[in-house]
Amino acid sequence: MTDWKKICALTDIPVLGSRVVKSTQHGDIAIFRTSADEVFALHDKCPHKGGPLSQGIIAGRQVTCPLHSWKIELDSGNVVAPDSGCSKSFAAKLVDGDVYLSV
Repeated sequence: MTDWKKICALTDIPVLGSRVVKSTQHGDIAIFRTSADEVFALHDKCPHKGGPLSQGIIAGRQVTCPLHSWKIELDSGNVVAPDSGCSKSFAAKLVDGDVYLSV
């Protein structure tokens, strides 16, 4: 069984922006909002040099790391080729205008 925790209202996350949630077990988790109001959650650390993904630019369903421009898929955490690597993804969902996270 999955435990979901209410994080915030969708409107608390800017369109094409993010919000960081502190987790003692998993470190910082970035919750992203796309232009289509989809929500995704990734470990807030680029697999390349540890850049804060929450400060990256969102385009479509990808975020670009602000340090070295690596692109990471929001739904899987996989880095887009030609680079390689993965940022841990977490389950996130939207219910009645509220964002929930499962770690």
